Amino acid sequence: MPYQLSLLDKSPVAQSGSAEIALANTVSYAQAAEQSGYKRFWVAEHHHADELAGPSPEVLVSYLLASTKRIRIGSGGVMLQHYSPYKVAENFNLLAALGRGRVDLGVGKAPGGLPLSTKALQQETGSEKRLDFNSKLEQLSAFLGGDKIASGPFEGLAATPKPQVSAEKFVLGASPESALLAAHSGWDFVYAGHLNGDTANLQKTFDAYRNVTGKVPVLALGAVVAESKDAVDAAVSKIKIFKVHLTSGQSVSVGTQEAAAEFARQAGETDYRVEEKHPNVLSGSAKQVKQKLDELHEQYGVAEFVLEFPAVSHELRIAAIESLAGERLAIAA
Repeated sequence: MPYQLSLLDKSPVAQSGSAEIALANTVSYAQAAEQSGYKRFWVAEHHHADELAGPSPEVLVSYLLASTKRIRIGSGGVMLQHYSPYKVAENFNLLAALGRGRVDLGVGKAPGGLPLSTKALQQETGSEKRLDFNSKLEQLSAFLGGDKIASGPFEGLAATPKPQVSAEKFVLGASPESALLAAHSGWDFVYAGHLNGDTANLQKTFDAYRNVTGKVPVLALGAVVAESKDAVDAAVSKIKIFKVHLTSGQSVSVGTQEAAAEFARQAGETDYRVEEKHPNVLSGSAKQVKQKLDELHEQYGVAEFVLEFPAVSHELRIAAIESLAGERLAIAA
């Protein structure tokens, strides 16, 4: 069975110098992905991030829908802990009505920023009143699609408009617990291999989801594609993931050791541990990356990969998108 390819973009600012150029580049990547035959194009959510220009995926999804014609557009993902499930459902029911069968809703547990931005996003809701992620996902499931709630405290309430085709639903995560939550909630699951390259954990998580649903998760990976070995090595050397573990039990992945220390400082903790993780990055020429995707497809039965390209130049990222398609990968039109 052939596999499909999709893309995740974070609208990196570093190479472009401005948010305006970064967002224009994101639009051009989506259009290049559409022209090259990729299945989906997703955008992420990050707060108070000078190097990234995407705090509101639902806004960017709307613009990208208007800038493309066929490719599926979605969030990868909405950080659900910050928001009312009802409002998220309204947003994506509206987007689904506008997108007419092209909209994806991916949600995740991560904060998408440091503690101060989380505090600002959640300042009107005390922790004693805030629903946990599992409860929010349950509510969101009920509201998506625009049908009236059959029972409970919101009986008779609907998140309008009611689209003819609802958004496709994905939980983003990297643990067996997240996979089981997605499985029992009726959501597809995306394993965040671009954040966690632990193959034993990947296998455990895949097994957890497959044992309940009979389906294989989507696999998200980092990818560096260039014909020059020097260009590949330079890009790979810049890809770092650091996981900060707080004494409160909270842990989160960030891009630098400095960001890990700042996360702990903003959380008011001095006793913390930072662990450097090895993200699962495919690298090499388009032909070499294709071979690695073929191997992962055979090993795990993956039917779809979501690839994130690093923040290299605009031209190199466009070339990577097109060269993978040029290798005649089995990707959806």
